[in-house]
Amino acid sequence: MFGMTSTEQNTSTCQIDLDKCLVRIAAGERDALAELYSATKTAVYGFILSIVKNATDAEDALQDTYVKIWSAAESYRSQGKPMAWVFTIARNNATSILRDKSKTVDIPEEDWQTCYADNPAVSSDDKIVLKAAMETLADDERQIIMLHAVGGMKHIEIAKIMGLPLSTVLSKYSRAKKKLQKTLEEGEKA
Repeated sequence: MFGMTSTEQNTSTCQIDLDKCLVRIAAGERDALAELYSATKTAVYGFILSIVKNATDAEDALQDTYVKIWSAAESYRSQGKPMAWVFTIARNNATSILRDKSKTVDIPEEDWQTCYADNPAVSSDDKIVLKAAMETLADDERQIIMLHAVGGMKHIEIAKIMGLPLSTVLSKYSRAKKKLQKTLEEGEKA
């Protein structure tokens, strides 16, 4: 999974044209919202969960994200990056929940597994690797991994969403990959 390019991931997880889908949502087509939800829910939920670290809050933020997409679709302007727009709404909802509740907790294993259950590209081995990565990564590293590896986003898109310089995102991604590699090497020795 980590070896897939974002284009391969986008093709495998998202068979619809998200730009056209958002135009249809703006026109009031409920089926388009259902299509968008079906194509993006796993990546959006995983990203939100990496921020709020609580399944109940993540589910609330996920629902709010799609409600806001429905109401804000008219303001969407296609720049070829519909997932960046969706992730920005999701991040705003997640950070709002954190602000309101001022809490974070450890994420139970079963909550992380729901992020990947709907994705046929994620094998059992990938789930083990991702779980190990989530335990060793800092919050911002985890978010970058989720956006890149699960969401299929490019580093420059992640930088814009997170409000970080591209060099910082690349550095944190590299650091996260090294932590993952170290975890794997230690696991093989055990």
